[in-house]
Amino acid sequence: MANLKIELVKSLNGRNNKHIATANSLGLHKIGNTTVQPDNPQTRGKIAQIGYLLKVTEE
Repeated sequence: MANLKIELVKSLNGRNNKHIATANSLGLHKIGNTTVQPDNPQTRGKIAQIGYLLKVTEE
């Protein structure tokens, strides 16, 4: 199964609380943090919600 490398490229300051919680659930807390997540519908849903804050690449 493919994995996604997700990087937080924009600040969480002043964002919607749900968006901050979604970023935290992915393990992203500050700009430059990266995480590798499985490519599944749950991860894709989180990316869809806060995609404007992220840079996503396939591994």
